[in-house]
Amino acid sequence: MAAARLCLCLFLCLLRLPRDAFAARPAAAGPGAGRGPGDGMNVLFIIVDDLRPVLGCYGDKLVKSPNIDQLASQSMVFSNAYAQQALCAPSRVSFLTGRRPDTTRLYDFYSYWRVHAGNYSTMPQYFKENGYVTLSVGKVFHPGVSSNYSDDYPYSWSIPPFHPSAEKHENDKTCRGKDGKLHANLVCPVNVTEMPGGTLPDIQSTEKAIHLLNVMKTTRQKFFLAVGYHKPHIPLRYPQEFLKLYPLENITLAPDPWVPKKLPSVAYNPWMDIRQRDDVEALNVSFPYGPLPDDFQRRIRQSYYAAVSYLDVQVGLLLSALDDAGLSNNTIVVFTADHGWSLGEHGEWAKYSNFDVATRVPLMFYVPGMTTSPASQGARVFPYLDPFSHIGGSSPQGQSKTVVELVSLFPTLAELAGLQVPPACPKMSFGVVLCTEGRSIAHYLNLSEGEVEQGKEGSDDTERCSNEEPVALSQYPRPADTPQWNSDKPRLKDIRIMGYSMRAIDYRYTLWVQFDPSNFSADFRNVHAGELYLMDNDPNQDYNVYNNTSQGLLLKSVGALLMKEDRLPMSRSTICSSKKSFLPSICKTCLSAQ
Repeated sequence: MAAARLCLCLFLCLLRLPRDAFAARPAAAGPGAGRGPGDGMNVLFIIVDDLRPVLGCYGDKLVKSPNIDQLASQSMVFSNAYAQQALCAPSRVSFLTGRRPDTTRLYDFYSYWRVHAGNYSTMPQYFKENGYVTLSVGKVFHPGVSSNYSDDYPYSWSIPPFHPSAEKHENDKTCRGKDGKLHANLVCPVNVTEMPGGTLPDIQSTEKAIHLLNVMKTTRQKFFLAVGYHKPHIPLRYPQEFLKLYPLENITLAPDPWVPKKLPSVAYNPWMDIRQRDDVEALNVSFPYGPLPDDFQRRIRQSYYAAVSYLDVQVGLLLSALDDAGLSNNTIVVFTADHGWSLGEHGEWAKYSNFDVATRVPLMFYVPGMTTSPASQGARVFPYLDPFSHIGGSSPQGQSKTVVELVSLFPTLAELAGLQVPPACPKMSFGVVLCTEGRSIAHYLNLSEGEVEQGKEGSDDTERCSNEEPVALSQYPRPADTPQWNSDKPRLKDIRIMGYSMRAIDYRYTLWVQFDPSNFSADFRNVHAGELYLMDNDPNQDYNVYNNTSQGLLLKSVGALLMKEDRLPMSRSTICSSKKSFLPSICKTCLSAQ
């Protein structure tokens, strides 16, 4: 079914792949200022570093995440949400400005968008300008050059952002090895009392966020509180007791721990960041493909899961404090991550790719009175749940399989809070202060999964494609066609190839094209490699059919049309009217090959 639909949908959808249109996909114009479902409500925005959807509410049977699952039970959960680039700074700047990486011109860590791209308003800035007190705790913006060494203060925040003091020890030698010495390891369960200051960064962030909730309760001002958690970002440093939740004998390898035979070498991420940790370096793993020893792969996966449960405790304490402050019934809660993290799939570790394991993230919205009925006076919405004793899970209040993007967070939260939704960005938006390249997905929060699915399946493929069935656009830069020491995180000056990827509900299509960093331009006439994965038969994206004979005519024809288009491809309505004689031949060829 996916291949047949691809004949039509890929043709229509891919014509929107621009030389720069990943930076300028138009948003739907939002409604005017008016009362949204959360009009006048506060916002608690929880952003996690490197968290893939290994959570009970996403169907994971192993991971203990009762507090996040409880939040999901009161929320609309999106099961197909994707980041625009699987790297911290570009992803965060993208969703906080509502612009794609080609518009923020940030693909690494070393430029500030207000200086190098445009003076774009951010999501917290927009709430601040609309009367909210905006507060930042932990890692929200990526610290350093990419946020002007200030987390974009004072533009985005009412007071200087808080960073935990323990953060400066993240890469210190604090992991005790079998030799009794301290190391800078990847796998790092610790005794918290032995850590510098007797604490860890995420513990401090939770404490600060709870303090701010209590302050805001007394001031009775509307607030936008962003809380950024570090774990499960490497090093996997967490309280050692969480290992008890995951006996090593229960930990399996990834279902596909091999490098796919037809994977273009440019698409592979050689996981340089974990190679630089002491425990991995001691293994003398060959570059670029490894692999890591099986027992060490299990230990990484074990520690990742343990770090997720440690995170869950922090989220549980924070949400319980929201209850304690009496704010659960007038606060929108958003929970998401900046990108995912590969746990051995495709022979890869970390992020740095366009695969689902790197780009797919958890995303859920709790809106009192919308995703659930307001709790009775004094009733607890988020009682703390201990992952060591809690049995059983919670099902999401609502779940949507619709493909959505993190770049849509800005317009969505604006609409939910009853603010004017930022307008769609024009074709060239570098001089436009306020606009968005995302689309509000607030309307999905009003639909049951049955309604969403009925709407999706109730139209034929032509109608679904012409109505612009949602897709997610991601991208990743590379310095060369083969893995290099800087393939994971090339600096702008070293980028020579850009991998532009489109994820629909049943396929992922990626083109690796020539890129010129001097003028930020991609040349779709110079395609280095391609990937096509059909999800019906290949949910893990292991079998690249880009060069298969049955798909070749379609892909070459679409590529030829892409090359002829201007910087922004024509609309779908134009395609349907001007390419009628061409479209049937493509579909006929593909369908006959099934």
